[in-house]
Amino acid sequence: MLKNVGGVDKILRVIIGLFLLSMLLWVEGSAKYWGLIGIVPLVTGLTGRCPAYLPLKINTCKIEKK
Repeated sequence: MLKNVGGVDKILRVIIGLFLLSMLLWVEGSAKYWGLIGIVPLVTGLTGRCPAYLPLKINTCKIEKK
């Protein structure tokens, strides 16, 4: 699978993922487990691959032309 997540997109995904995961620490009750959703943007940001972008044919990664 080719990388399809570019620079700014990666940074935003990692920040949002970390923020959502931090909900596990500061939100009380069962609502804190919604923070586990943060794993998805964190992993896609770190790997540079987003499976949801494939069917939509979205690519935010800049490709150098040779």
